[in-house]
Amino acid sequence: METLSHLAHGFSVAFTPVNLMWCLLGTTLGTAIGVLPGLGPALTIALLLPITYQVAPEASFILFAGIYYGAMYGGSTTSILLNTPGESATIVTALEGNRMARSGRGGAALATSAIGSFVAGTLGTLGVAFLAPVVVKFALSFGPAEYFSLMVLAFITVSAVLGSSSVRGLTSLFIGFVIGMIGVDLQTGQPRFTFGMSQLLDGVDVIVVAVGLFAVGETFYMASRRYAGKDEIVPLKGSLYMTAVEWARSWKAWLRGALLGFPIGALPAGGAEIPTFLSYAIEKKLSKHKEEFGTVGAIEGVAGPEAANNASAAGVLVPMLTLGLPTSATAAIMLSAFQSYGINPGPMLFMTQANLVWGLIASLFIANIILVILNLPLIGLWVRLLKIPAPQLYAGILVFATVGTYGISQSPTDLVILYLLGGAGFLMRRFDFPTAPVIIGMILWPLAETQFRRAMTISNGDWSVFYTHPLSLTLLTLAFIGLIGPHIWAYIEHRRRRGPEHVPGDA
Repeated sequence: METLSHLAHGFSVAFTPVNLMWCLLGTTLGTAIGVLPGLGPALTIALLLPITYQVAPEASFILFAGIYYGAMYGGSTTSILLNTPGESATIVTALEGNRMARSGRGGAALATSAIGSFVAGTLGTLGVAFLAPVVVKFALSFGPAEYFSLMVLAFITVSAVLGSSSVRGLTSLFIGFVIGMIGVDLQTGQPRFTFGMSQLLDGVDVIVVAVGLFAVGETFYMASRRYAGKDEIVPLKGSLYMTAVEWARSWKAWLRGALLGFPIGALPAGGAEIPTFLSYAIEKKLSKHKEEFGTVGAIEGVAGPEAANNASAAGVLVPMLTLGLPTSATAAIMLSAFQSYGINPGPMLFMTQANLVWGLIASLFIANIILVILNLPLIGLWVRLLKIPAPQLYAGILVFATVGTYGISQSPTDLVILYLLGGAGFLMRRFDFPTAPVIIGMILWPLAETQFRRAMTISNGDWSVFYTHPLSLTLLTLAFIGLIGPHIWAYIEHRRRRGPEHVPGDA
């Protein structure tokens, strides 16, 4: 009942005309960005971060959440009609969705994707509303040692999940640590990594880093790959309405995908890739039409993974809001927006910023309804966006990034840093180093350092405080397993595939 009363208050915040306008703008912009290949919610939110200096926190996060959910919807259009997944989570949608489009059933694929996204998004948002307060009560028992151990777990799991290898992920994380330490140490008053430049005494603005890595760097990377190949847009054929048979084949897949995606997305090492691939495997296993998979396209192979993708997007908000832990690139960017407002996500956020948190959660329900209305009737409009010339698109992104960054402090130094980080972001993408751990390391390292110092002060310098507290020891153990577990599993799989070794003398 307490959660329901909080939700009612959240709807009173979300239903104000101004916030409804931001929600509509966010969902529309997010859908458009999701449709455009190569762009995504992280890049878009990074570009819009400078508005946090002009707009109320509730409005900003309603806008950002609308973009986040909208991009999940729009990404399916590109995957189905263009066979170009906008991000790794929509790869599975392209497997069956594009085959359905080529066999004349693109309308049904888009419809099951949109409705499945609505069902999963609604269930996932309910999960956020009812699970987050439970996590908050648990997190209130954390002391400095537990918080530091939790940060270590976040560093390990996020770096391992977001990178193609743990070494690349940890390297990116270390770069974030270094950037996070630039400026004056608040406890000792000593400048660190400023190289004698007074402009760096306040540190590097997290917005400059986010826009540089995600907007400028990503744009450079996309422009460099412009001539890699020409994608063919499959014409949309058939009705956008699903038949009774298609409904019957889809609704169970929607529910299974939602129930699979949300809990995995809420885990510190979650993300959307694992549940979408698991959902695809489950639907292929349970389907009575296995012959359609990989040939003409099976509708269950679109419905389940799309539901899992959207439910995991909702699940990602749980650790971000309750513990301050981002488990995706978009969540990392949203965390930087909290930083620009001077707000620290965590257990106290639900008490100190109730309007913001519950208004945000309520707006997600509204965004889901808006997105269903936007996606199905306006699909022809979204397809036309795919014809925007790439040079104009990339140039517009760079101009917007430059003007927005300069508007923060009118500092030429920020522009130099912006394009230096943009070049670094391009090289990281080129050599397959994940950029999200840089933001995560930059934001979380100062917090981890503060909690570490507090724990050592309380224990009079006794390191045993980290392994004599049961919860802290558990978190560090999980971090250790997360670091070495994938290597052990890979070794076991390698040995299993080799089979029994040949015994001399056998035939």
